[in-house]
Amino acid sequence: MSALRPHLLDSTGGLGYHLGAALRRRRAWAPFRAQVARWLAGWSPGRAELVLVGPSGGYTLPLEFLSRFRRVTVLEPDPLARFILRRRFPTIPFHFEFLDCLALPEGPATLARAHPHAAILFANLLGQVADGGDMPPLAAALRSALAGHPWASYHDVLSAPEPPGRPVPEQVPARATADTLARALWPGRPLPITDHGTLDLVGSGDAQLALWSLAPGAHHVVEWAHQTPPRQARGS
Repeated sequence: MSALRPHLLDSTGGLGYHLGAALRRRRAWAPFRAQVARWLAGWSPGRAELVLVGPSGGYTLPLEFLSRFRRVTVLEPDPLARFILRRRFPTIPFHFEFLDCLALPEGPATLARAHPHAAILFANLLGQVADGGDMPPLAAALRSALAGHPWASYHDVLSAPEPPGRPVPEQVPARATADTLARALWPGRPLPITDHGTLDLVGSGDAQLALWSLAPGAHHVVEWAHQTPPRQARGS
């Protein structure tokens, strides 16, 4: 199985991203960070181990959430991000691994086998890892491989150089598509709106949304959803 490669110069997780996070995390990102904290506070996976996939420096993750787990395994390719993650959360005993769990066709299944008793969180990663056309097979592979795990993801759905002209709804509207959502949020604006191919990625049917103004000229609609294994949902 392939291993993660360093991404020091990537715009989504390299040196520039870390500098931007240092400048914006406390104030400009505060509303989004608070929303993520609410999402995670309401997620009860019922496991003592967490696998955290792609957290970068953990800039949107709350300590209160990470402290709920006895073991936190991290899959993060950026060595600077791993250093920052340790510095930001010195009380969390992180364990770093280097499995490329998104490499098709075997990556998701290998992740499931390697951590059979873990909850799995994709931390604002899946909207960045594939072109929109490549996302359906990856989403299908994740749903199949992780059917026995409690797992969750928050990820980019739409992004544009200007903020939406209308408020982002808390819930994904019924029967919404990425196109209808984009038209509703940016009405009448011929913007280059990027569809990340991730709407309803988890397939749980109860996804929630939030706006993340990442930087001037970079505004992202982010989806949150989680899935519970059927046997856990029945209370068995």
